[in-house]
Amino acid sequence: MSTTPATVTETSTQNANSPAPDSGPTPEDGKEKVNWLAELRGLALMLLAVLAFHSFIAKPFYIPSTSMMPSLMVGDRLVVSKYPYGWSWASVSFHLLPRGDWRVWPATPEYGDIVIPVHPLRDEDYIKRVVALPGDTIEVRNGRIVLNGTPVRQEIEPALQIPVASDRHVCGYGRLCLADFDVYRGRNAAGEPVYNVPVARETLPNGASYLVVNEDIDGGFDNYGPQVVPEGHVFVMGDNRDHSADSRAPVDAMFGGGLGGPVPLSNVGGRAEFITFSLDGTTGWNPVTWFTSLRGERAWTTLRPPVAQQGRPEQ
Repeated sequence: MSTTPATVTETSTQNANSPAPDSGPTPEDGKEKVNWLAELRGLALMLLAVLAFHSFIAKPFYIPSTSMMPSLMVGDRLVVSKYPYGWSWASVSFHLLPRGDWRVWPATPEYGDIVIPVHPLRDEDYIKRVVALPGDTIEVRNGRIVLNGTPVRQEIEPALQIPVASDRHVCGYGRLCLADFDVYRGRNAAGEPVYNVPVARETLPNGASYLVVNEDIDGGFDNYGPQVVPEGHVFVMGDNRDHSADSRAPVDAMFGGGLGGPVPLSNVGGRAEFITFSLDGTTGWNPVTWFTSLRGERAWTTLRPPVAQQGRPEQ
């Protein structure tokens, strides 16, 4: 008697104890929660890093007036280094620290340096040139600097031709910033309208040489002093001598005032180094004007004055 072998069949049912297959991520699984605390911490660290760089290394600076012409034009953007003279309350961006006379790793500027003094009453940055150092006796006679009894060398140079179209900035009351030079308007060899601005080359005792606007007018501060510059101070002036509120001007004069005498070095926030780019005032919302308004010839111009040797400036 034969026996028919049993046939084993697989069933499609699964063992109740086996794990269920992965059905993929659910909508809830795809939502990642934002860690707002970490995001805010990262943003705060980034802002602190930017503030530290601006306060201790370098920061950008914008020229809003004609007081430093012809070295600096309205619309110039430049880099100011913060470390050459040490650090003080004036070094910190936005002037977040209270005023004081302390300095860390202090150093003294050189003749001809372009520095950033802070107004003695307001947290407003100025930009001027150092023309007298601690211990110097400074006078200004008929617009000419006299240091320690010796007139600073000043040589008249050919008029500087500034194209009228090269600067369309407005400095107040709807007037162009260069309107003060309308009396010098003329035309160049190509027939284009220009300002023929009178200039002179001034050379300080260390040989630092630069151009100053040398108008035959008295802007109100052509005579000053004599005054001894105290220790820890410098005397600063703008290169556009008849249109500059500087150490010669009292703090309550000329639309908010000058610097009221020698500037404490603790009020100096840095040194101007070079121009990064410059705009002529025609920049608008049209992106094309972002390029057409560039004054390319001014980009990357150093602001450290050349040093004269044997009576001539060494470029």
